Amino acid sequence: MKYTRVEVGGRAVWGRVGEEHIELLSESPIEGDPTVIGSVPVAEARWLPVVVPPVFYAVGMNYPRHIAHAQAETPSRPEVGYRANNALTGHRSPIVKPAEVEGRFEAEPELVAVIGRTLKHASYDEARKSVFGWTIGNDVSARTWQHQDRSFWRSKNSDTFKPMGPWIETDVDALAQTTTLRVNGEVRASFATGDMVFDPFDHIVELTKHITMHPGDVLWMGAESTCQLEPGDTVDIEISGIGVLSNPVHSEGNPS
Repeated sequence: MKYTRVEVGGRAVWGRVGEEHIELLSESPIEGDPTVIGSVPVAEARWLPVVVPPVFYAVGMNYPRHIAHAQAETPSRPEVGYRANNALTGHRSPIVKPAEVEGRFEAEPELVAVIGRTLKHASYDEARKSVFGWTIGNDVSARTWQHQDRSFWRSKNSDTFKPMGPWIETDVDALAQTTTLRVNGEVRASFATGDMVFDPFDHIVELTKHITMHPGDVLWMGAESTCQLEPGDTVDIEISGIGVLSNPVHSEGNPS
């Protein structure tokens, strides 16, 4: 099943995605038992981030090739960081490159787990059962800011830097898929989605030793590769079995 959020009449509405129409739902399917209250054509949908998470968790340096490229140490245990909800944007919405950004402005294609239940001190099996579904994230980064600042406050958390969507897929073996990154239709990266140092369930087990996770929390799982983006580009991230997240890149103050 594919679930998403779309804007209808100026408000966010949950939907169930079909081939041609999105059935609008009365409430979130993550915790509720929604009924169908209408529909909109898929072609006319204004896609929103698939969920506004209570907490936005993010994993870094979780793929061997990325670690080797960065000349970093392989992590000895699962650890997470945090991102800001203001950075979230939806499928087909623009990524806006700030006017002040110079140097590397990059995309990273990531698998995202959406949590479906409250968890504390989870076992590995409980962690597996806790995932409501899977979506796609684009971890956009301004690298000069990343090196200049003491934290990632603007390099990874500026508005529009975290596209997420187009929907949550509830029926897929996410770790058996392939992640592909394309810019203007050209493949820039392709890798086995599950080729991680620690998988999502490892991270959930470690995280819930200390922190309670809640329905709607998201866990972004890192990327094997990155690529440069420029205004005028369109970046597509495909994870087989889930879908394609597509976003144009604009410069600040220039809508095209």
